[in-house]
Amino acid sequence: MTEKTNNPKDLYYAARRQTQIGNIIFDTIIYLVLAFVVVATVYPFWNTIAISFNDGLDSLKGGIKLWPRKFTWKNYQDLFVTPRIFNAGIISVTRTIIQTVLSVFCTSMLAYALSRKEFVIRKPLTTILVISMYVNAGLIPGYMLIKKLGLLNKYAVYIIPCLVDIFNFILVRTYINGLPDSFVESARIDGANEFKIFIRIIMPLIVPSIAMICLFTAVNAWNSWFDTYLYCSGKPKLHSLQYVLMSFLQQSQNQSSSAADAGSMAVAASGGSTAAKSTPISIRSSITMIATLPILVVYPFVQKYFVVGMTIGGVKE
Repeated sequence: MTEKTNNPKDLYYAARRQTQIGNIIFDTIIYLVLAFVVVATVYPFWNTIAISFNDGLDSLKGGIKLWPRKFTWKNYQDLFVTPRIFNAGIISVTRTIIQTVLSVFCTSMLAYALSRKEFVIRKPLTTILVISMYVNAGLIPGYMLIKKLGLLNKYAVYIIPCLVDIFNFILVRTYINGLPDSFVESARIDGANEFKIFIRIIMPLIVPSIAMICLFTAVNAWNSWFDTYLYCSGKPKLHSLQYVLMSFLQQSQNQSSSAADAGSMAVAASGGSTAAKSTPISIRSSITMIATLPILVVYPFVQKYFVVGMTIGGVKE
């Protein structure tokens, strides 16, 4: 028989071994769960890439997982030679850049103005703005307002209604409230006006929050299609890339009630040819990749500002 030891040193090492085993089991479970989340998140995106590089007729058969069965550039070639896609891409890029720059500047300037304690009516104005974020007039009054302003089928409808974002305004104002008042007071003593204080003092100090709302604004502008559907659907030259993607999605649903029927239609249209041919599902996957790629490229460069802005922006000095 083994004798039980009461040696404190042995008890310590035994407890330590049990703790290490428990930590290893816990870490293993956590890593397995995270691995499952990564696979569940990445697989749909990777599958879309595989379909976009696969022959359209072959894609209708299904069964494509991680790699294309019949690799082809045909889907992307058909997209880039289509004037509608090229024009929609220009509209999406330009509206994203212009809307991001103007919206971030106007929102930040409004946040600075309503963060000044000497501005007497800052609290009532802030309350009105916050209420407007939760309660709005609705779709029909909004459409009538856009129509009265003469913005229907105009490029300006992408920019003017989005000059100020209330959610971003709250984030930036909270960040500015956390800055010491001594910066503004010293600038005023040196004779700087409010606009110069905002440009030269405040803007450099709130770069993390600006980068954060730049990301929010750019993603919303790039992914937006409903405003095109409401206000610019009658003018194809102003269709955005996301609206064209939505149109292709509807087209694929209408034309491909089943994979067999779609395959028969595609083969019949090609005269029985087995050459690489684009189909709604392959074109849809290709447009999805084109629409997603810019965000994937930009996000890693602003991620650090995004994290810092979300952390510090919620802390008040």
